[in-house]
Amino acid sequence: MTTEQFVKLPPLENGDRLSRAEFERRYAAMPRLKKAELIEGVVYVSSPVRVIHSQPHADFMTWLGLYRAATPGVACYDNPTVRLDADNEPQPDAVLRLEQGGTSSISDDGYLEGVPELVVEIAASSASYDLHDKLRAYRRNGVQEYAVWRTYNPQIDWFYLEAGEYRTLQADSDGVLRSQQFPGLWLAGDRLLSNDLATVLAVLQQGTATPEHQAFVAALQPPLL
Repeated sequence: MTTEQFVKLPPLENGDRLSRAEFERRYAAMPRLKKAELIEGVVYVSSPVRVIHSQPHADFMTWLGLYRAATPGVACYDNPTVRLDADNEPQPDAVLRLEQGGTSSISDDGYLEGVPELVVEIAASSASYDLHDKLRAYRRNGVQEYAVWRTYNPQIDWFYLEAGEYRTLQADSDGVLRSQQFPGLWLAGDRLLSNDLATVLAVLQQGTATPEHQAFVAALQPPLL
């Protein structure tokens, strides 16, 4: 694309209503823009990231990264662009997906396409679009699990898809949230909210030591020829 063509493309602005193709064209013409999303056909351009967002993001990524290390066949991504459908191209804070046999793939130009099994977002509060328009887009497209960490009124909302609707995942008697899609993916939510990352990771290691997780890893491995 020439410099002249870059100049002629309008910049992305909050509230623009665009097709996904036009959204991608304008996004590509703004190389300094760090994050923009298309949600239900509407553009959302993010502000600079504050510490109240980046610290929870880092903790969530540490937790997911440890699970990935213990689970060959599962991939973890930080802020990936996801081509979800014709009206939605979100850039979630984190994604966990099956590398083979799942409902998403990697496009020829290096983006995620389709539906990841688990999506994670960091949101300011329950008023955020993460818990409204974006939630509806994920639910409609069949994202099986969706976790949102609210930072202003600290809470973790974890949803799972059942009969086309999101249900709230309940913690067990020990206060641990257990993924339905990824055996052994255990989250001590209260400990995460209190910045006790060491305990969060210890609980996750308990999950990845279970027979259910070991059976899951075995099922993900390609058959021997």
